[in-house]
Amino acid sequence: MSITIAKFLDVASGTQAGQFTIGDREIVTSLDDLDPIYKRLIDEPVTAIVSVMGRTGRPNLTPVWFDYSGNTIHLNLATHRKKVDWLRENPQATFLLMNPENTYHWISIKATVVREVSEDDPQEGPRVTAQLDYIWTKYTGAEPPYGLRDPSMDERRVLFEMEVDSVATFGQP
Repeated sequence: MSITIAKFLDVASGTQAGQFTIGDREIVTSLDDLDPIYKRLIDEPVTAIVSVMGRTGRPNLTPVWFDYSGNTIHLNLATHRKKVDWLRENPQATFLLMNPENTYHWISIKATVVREVSEDDPQEGPRVTAQLDYIWTKYTGAEPPYGLRDPSMDERRVLFEMEVDSVATFGQP
């Protein structure tokens, strides 16, 4: 498997011909092979904006906690949310992670759902809960368990495993 990275030309070092267009393309075999200045955006607790296609045909944008392993994006959602149905109907998403200290330093990842795992699955369900606890700690610094389950219901989770299709990068930290 390979991932194409589109490297946009930025203006961090001054204006240049073709700025804000794709300068080079690079092929990598894993998200681990990203340039460290972009990899840090996916390794650090940077909230991602995920875009999924809603039923009206318009993109729906939502801030989400982001996690990955290898070339797999992990998106852990409460099953009662509309995004779950939308992803099942159209299994493509785009994630945008912007450096909170410089929004002109970002990475965009396009991915496709390849697998869905329910927290209620008797064999793999504990992995969904463990992943949720992991991102809870990553983003809040708090100890597990995940502390934001809706107390008005028996909130259940689903983990979407998504294969990376392409990546775009822009800017300097």
